[in-house]
Amino acid sequence: MSATSSDNGIYYDPFDIDIDVDPHPIWRRMREDAPLWFNEKFRFFALSRFGDVERALVDWDTYRSGRGSTLEALMAEAEIPPGMILMEDPPVHDAHRSLLSRVFTPKRMAAIEPKIRAFCARTLDPLEGSGRFDFIGDLGAVMPMRTIGMLLGIPEQDQEAIRDRIDQGMRMEEGDESVPMADYATAGSELFTDYIEWRANNPSDDLMTDLLTAEFEDEAGVRRTLTRQEVLTYVWLLAGAGNETTTRLIGWAGKLLAEHPDQRRLVAQDRSLLPKTIEEVLRYEAPSPVQARWVTKNVEHHGQMVPEGSIMLLLNGSANRDDRKFPDGDLFDVQRRIDHHLSFGYGIHFCLGAALARIEGRVALDEVLDRFPDWEVDWDGAVQAHTPTVRGWEKLPVVTR
Repeated sequence: MSATSSDNGIYYDPFDIDIDVDPHPIWRRMREDAPLWFNEKFRFFALSRFGDVERALVDWDTYRSGRGSTLEALMAEAEIPPGMILMEDPPVHDAHRSLLSRVFTPKRMAAIEPKIRAFCARTLDPLEGSGRFDFIGDLGAVMPMRTIGMLLGIPEQDQEAIRDRIDQGMRMEEGDESVPMADYATAGSELFTDYIEWRANNPSDDLMTDLLTAEFEDEAGVRRTLTRQEVLTYVWLLAGAGNETTTRLIGWAGKLLAEHPDQRRLVAQDRSLLPKTIEEVLRYEAPSPVQARWVTKNVEHHGQMVPEGSIMLLLNGSANRDDRKFPDGDLFDVQRRIDHHLSFGYGIHFCLGAALARIEGRVALDEVLDRFPDWEVDWDGAVQAHTPTVRGWEKLPVVTR
């Protein structure tokens, strides 16, 4: 039988910065003692085991995204702009995702790998011999925005300002329970409207042009191109998602391989382990560890009824460490065999940018290891970022040897 916050001593709150520093001990207790748990303060349920989270991610009809896929969006009853596919349900979702899949292809993402590698080299080469660098400031906060900027066609000189605006909009301060999602569409308008209009009159070989010109059949069966608002939302979504989570992935790789020097030496000596290492980093510290859904009908979990109209949090970051799926789930092992984890979601909302994030993570780590095979975190200068939706590092300086 599951329990509430009042009768089992467990308390989980995604807005609590102290919990966000390391939620894994609480998540483990939830998996073992309260696999369905209820937060009385914010009135949400939470699932924490791999099997439960995976099934809920697949069952989009019971666990809907159309009212929002983050807790703050659902609590605010935010208006979701058209084209925000992470917060849409079929048939609208299917029409929009199909179009985005045609322009944001794995082939296109793979083709940009040499440019990603060249940028990493230009960034890291001047730091050799300095004895230190910052996984975020020198690489993780720069390379992902440069990559998605190249794909979208955003001028290079404007990419840093865009990244900073995205980060600012997501940041969570101590004691702050505001709703970052509330200004999401407005921020996108401020940043990208002029770019889109300019690109409409000056087409090029980039995603923004493709989004402006591609035809598709919408949910009503009408053959058309995207509206400007839909293009705006797509561009903002790709820029935000393409930047934030990959930045966190690179930071976690730096931290985890510093804390596990034996694992770092393994991958430094055998670069064929790079893909497995990236998957293990993603499993062990999911950059986006909490998803939210609106429950459309009464559903039972672990002997307790979840009523229709409830908010359900799907703790994919917890599920990824569930011993039922991954033996010794709290052990970081770059040689672990992983058939699939849940860091990119699962089902119809599986992350379209997963292939790009994997390429960026693999290339970044490869280039770091070429120049800095040994490092330790300078904890006096490290700063953990806090947002309601992603976990990771704002600064992660390391000392190299």
